[in-house]
Amino acid sequence: MAKSHGMRQVGYVDCAGGGQVVVRNGVACVGHMRAPHSTTIIDVRDPKNPIVLAELTMPPGTHAHKVRVVGDTMVVNQEVNLNDSNPPPPDFRGGIGIYDISNPRAPHLLHRWETGGQGVHRFDLDERYAYLSSTADGYLGHLVIILDLKDPRRPVEVGRWWMPGQWVGGGETPTWEKTAHRCHHPLRRGNRLYTSYWQAGFVILDVDDMTKPKRISGLDWSPPYHCPTHTALPLPFDIRGRRYMVVADEDVYRPADGVPAFLWMVDITDENAPTPIGSFQVEGLEDGPQPLSTGCHQPCEIVTGTEIPTAWFACGLRVVDVSNPHSLREVAYFIPDVPPGSDRVQSNDVTVDERGLLYLTDRRRGLTIIERV
Repeated sequence: MAKSHGMRQVGYVDCAGGGQVVVRNGVACVGHMRAPHSTTIIDVRDPKNPIVLAELTMPPGTHAHKVRVVGDTMVVNQEVNLNDSNPPPPDFRGGIGIYDISNPRAPHLLHRWETGGQGVHRFDLDERYAYLSSTADGYLGHLVIILDLKDPRRPVEVGRWWMPGQWVGGGETPTWEKTAHRCHHPLRRGNRLYTSYWQAGFVILDVDDMTKPKRISGLDWSPPYHCPTHTALPLPFDIRGRRYMVVADEDVYRPADGVPAFLWMVDITDENAPTPIGSFQVEGLEDGPQPLSTGCHQPCEIVTGTEIPTAWFACGLRVVDVSNPHSLREVAYFIPDVPPGSDRVQSNDVTVDERGLLYLTDRRRGLTIIERV
């Protein structure tokens, strides 16, 4: 049975496991973890009775588990799924799909932008540009690629940034193993890209000139911490005159007895010297060894106040109050029912709509609509 404090379920959509969910003007778009499911478009104007409007698909061995919407344009990632035992089609190339969803019942493909290697993992999107975590020929792991979507039928790369050592095709030599240092998730705020870099922590990039992104600073806490950095989310407001960033590590890699991933609070008032000053962990997770995918995953990227809803894998949805940056505290939680065919909850992503309703995906099955009470 679902467990909650300060929250209650409003609606539910029985759909394939979700990677990311976005909601605009009463329409939810869910990117799915595994083929053949790609993106489901859902009418949620009546959250108690959501209606599936359209479903897109992907070939075996690939997925399109991330999605963004600006206006009538929907962008989805397209990537080789390394967790799928099926091989991708021989001619498959990863990238992004750009769709017109002015009629959400009939999404229309405008263009497929392709890249080398595995493809695009996560990305941010605004009215003009897409900021991609993408592989590319000659590079080790994902790097930052900026696309100009002024004409969505003809996207143009305008800039890229990589950590020195990634451009092996250009003679650089990495100082890390395999693809441990790679771009995971760029997020734009103003002329900055706050970019998680997996087992290299995060970097802050100056994109005032989109053609020449420049590193301002970064912070790498792996080691001593084992879990890779998933999201670096800047707060759009000051707290008592100081600027902060919420940073989520992802609970997908650590020793069996290692500390599950948790949420960090980082002071970026001096962006040349980002400083961790607080953290939050779900109570009880450090009482003994925990299986992977128990701890933190992803905060809600639409920040409406100092309460930050966060998808916490097996611990469901946790709402963390960051108003005292040195002492984060939980103020509400919602743990959904275990999805059919699963042995535990795997809350993967959360977003909020204009009404304040929260939308929580499970990476194995289902989308739950929740309200704060």
